[in-house]
Amino acid sequence: MTTSKLPDVGTTIFAVMSKLAQDTGAINLSQGFPSFDPPDALLERVAFHLKNGANQYAPSNGVMDLLEAIAAKIETHQQYSVDPAEELTVCTGATEGMFSAITALIRRDDEVILFDPAYDAYEPAIRLAGGKAVHVPLALSDDRFSIDWQHLTSALSNKTRAIVLNFPHNPTGAVLDASDLDQLAELVRSRDTLLLSDEVYEHIVFDGRKHLSLGAHEELREKTLVISSFGKTFHATGWKVGYVAAPAELTREFRKVHQFATFSVNTPVQHALADFMSAHPDFYDELSSFYEQKRERFVDLLAETRLRCAPTPSTFFQIVDYSAVSDLPDTEAAIEMTEKHGVAAIPLSVFCEKPFTGQRLRFCFAKSDAELVEAAKRLARL
Repeated sequence: MTTSKLPDVGTTIFAVMSKLAQDTGAINLSQGFPSFDPPDALLERVAFHLKNGANQYAPSNGVMDLLEAIAAKIETHQQYSVDPAEELTVCTGATEGMFSAITALIRRDDEVILFDPAYDAYEPAIRLAGGKAVHVPLALSDDRFSIDWQHLTSALSNKTRAIVLNFPHNPTGAVLDASDLDQLAELVRSRDTLLLSDEVYEHIVFDGRKHLSLGAHEELREKTLVISSFGKTFHATGWKVGYVAAPAELTREFRKVHQFATFSVNTPVQHALADFMSAHPDFYDELSSFYEQKRERFVDLLAETRLRCAPTPSTFFQIVDYSAVSDLPDTEAAIEMTEKHGVAAIPLSVFCEKPFTGQRLRFCFAKSDAELVEAAKRLARL
């Protein structure tokens, strides 16, 4: 019998809860995908390129028009420059970008720090690369999550090869400010520690805040691989197209794995994204406003229930405290809410080495107003 390399890893919670929602007819506010389509102008460009010859392999590093469009976006929104030929790579979604980065750079017995709650794709990749995940819980105060700097400092060792950061943070919505980046720079200044920065929600930040990319920090840039995704930005999670921005030396190592993990990425979609990004540079500015209205709508609806929440600072996820309606642990509460009350959510404890998040669930509000209204009606019966 084959010995598993990941014997304790089962099916991801996202697949479990989405299937349960489908089986029970529940409104699926669990998995993070929008219930609406990408912009018509973008879909039109995809159709154009499908019918006009862009159906064979793209260059492994990405279509140059798209690489140049990404570089222009970074220059405009993060105020730093990248070489599209040497410092950018298009990948099959952020998941492949992170997996290839970990595979390329993490060595046997290296330690990699994760912040709990940690997105569940990180640790399996670290273990498959022969590394060890070291979990540092985020600090939790007044329903807000943030980096626990004292705990992070204690977790660093001479084996720490990398720190995985995911800000804007899934699932909590936590964001970093300039002082956080400066403090991080001070911690890693004298260390051979890389930073793998998952920034897929970079354009979904609320209340006048601005996302601060690690790549934009002059001192951190040389140690950082920024991983992002077009799926979240353009309401097209099924396309699985993302990119990695990194200094040339790190990019060369990343590409050694990327070329064999996926070789190249969907050709017509790459061309379409390049066209759309060039023609609609203001789309990013409108995205935060669009989702902030969704957040306000959902939070107002939840105010009519016994659930409690502090409006999320970013992403299209809202953390909700259900302690007033149930004493069940969060995984059991999520299953019961789906089966008995017709609304599916994600428990937070499954993303923690040692559960500490209490009676909280993650709801996705990237849905139609009608779905959010109906979900709130069902939740009001709790």
